[in-house]
Amino acid sequence: MRYKWLTTVIILALLFSCGGETLPKPKGMLRLDYPEARHISMKYEKFRFEGNSLARVGREGKDAITLDYPLLNAAIYITYKPVEDNLNSLLSDAQRLSYEHVIKADDITEQPYINPEDSVYGMFYEVSGDAASQSQFYVTDSTRNFVTGSLYFYAKPNYDSIYPAAVYLQKDIRRIMETIQWE
Repeated sequence: MRYKWLTTVIILALLFSCGGETLPKPKGMLRLDYPEARHISMKYEKFRFEGNSLARVGREGKDAITLDYPLLNAAIYITYKPVEDNLNSLLSDAQRLSYEHVIKADDITEQPYINPEDSVYGMFYEVSGDAASQSQFYVTDSTRNFVTGSLYFYAKPNYDSIYPAAVYLQKDIRRIMETIQWE
């Protein structure tokens, strides 16, 4: 009697569980909306630039500042160095730092920046892939001032996950490069 009842329950469950046609789920994309950038003037001892108002400015030492983005869990580290007959060495160090990420990077795109009116010349490096830094840059006036910057996330680098935030912050980096003025 017990087996008969169990068999009946199993058959009824199988009959009623097969209902409706199953449809595949559509692919979804993660949508992250960040506030529109509002730029404010930021000043350092040797230069000034326009930065995003979302960033909290911090000092990292005598010649370094940090633009911390708590909303994005990221920071842009900016370092100033004086040019004292060492421009080739500074350029070499900045380029080497950018290409240290080539091991994990899928691609590194170089984008030169030239602004002769304000004597600002530099390079922006966009890094694709699971590298530690998604962007690097340097700017100089070639005679007295040299500034480098790097974007880092406070998370394990997973390019697909951080891509929207990386694009947002790359726009901020470009704005820094475009508005930098030497004191």
